[in-house]
Amino acid sequence: MRAVGALLFALCVSVNAQGRDCPDGVPWQPVAPGVWAWSPPAPQEISPDNAGHVVPTSVLIDGGEALVVDPGPSHRHGERVRASLACRFGVQVRWIVNTHAHAENVLANGAWADRIETGQTTVLATEGTRRAMEQRCPACLQSLIERAGAQAMAGTAIVWPTRGLIEGAVLAVGAQRLRVMRVEQGHTESDLVLWHAQQGVLWAGGLVYGERLPELAQGSVDGWLAALDRLQALGPRHVIGAVVSSAQGDSGPVALSGTRGYLQALRDHVLSAMDQGRHAGESATVPMPEWRGWAGHAQRQDFNVQRAWRELEPLWMRQAPPPASAEQVGR
Repeated sequence: MRAVGALLFALCVSVNAQGRDCPDGVPWQPVAPGVWAWSPPAPQEISPDNAGHVVPTSVLIDGGEALVVDPGPSHRHGERVRASLACRFGVQVRWIVNTHAHAENVLANGAWADRIETGQTTVLATEGTRRAMEQRCPACLQSLIERAGAQAMAGTAIVWPTRGLIEGAVLAVGAQRLRVMRVEQGHTESDLVLWHAQQGVLWAGGLVYGERLPELAQGSVDGWLAALDRLQALGPRHVIGAVVSSAQGDSGPVALSGTRGYLQALRDHVLSAMDQGRHAGESATVPMPEWRGWAGHAQRQDFNVQRAWRELEPLWMRQAPPPASAEQVGR
């Protein structure tokens, strides 16, 4: 009898996972067995039209347990995720992972405040991410209210991570195992990566973008490039970051190589501008028009150039040949 009940439950979850009988309207898409993602409809900047939903919310489900990665930008977004997981999959969220301290990723923590307070749900992040959230989230919440609209952000309150994660830790979700990788000074000052080796799924947080211009933010162009090299060496089949990207045939996830391509080009263009005698105030001379079609180019290109310039100028000065002496010039 128990076997029949379990089969009926599994069938119910399977039916609900196809979006039937659940009024929440969350369009979960399968990524790998047990892995689902709710992605924004298109690469966009934060606006009232998308209510701040510009990066995927994803979940790993197994054994009646659920782990949510980057729950979203607002209380309302988180409420939809919570209700949908209960209805479609019959699960409550046991863990929430904040990969880095950006508002559009973490401000939905509060949708689980009641379970967090009773210890039924744990919010996980690196200590660096928690510190950064404490420093920036109050201002970021106000910024998101201004950009996404007060209605979209109604009821949103900052809820901090409740447990720290360190490199090498293993998270168990049913029979699934995720290894924690910690990459600092990439996209931000503390970027958390989760690796599901068995499924080939890599949660890369803000380290991997799609057709939306990467934001150098609090990170480092060289640190970010080094991080992407480490991630590519894992050979992931699926990457979930600021976009969901899967391998096509023998080619790896295009978003991984695309993000690296932009950052390498940014580095090369900035160093070339220095070789030409440009200075940091002339960031507009590094427009990189080949990426102009990506969302956020107008908002972030000059900012990225300025950040990269500040980082790379000391390196360029150490490598540049010393100026010729008067004696050498006379010869």
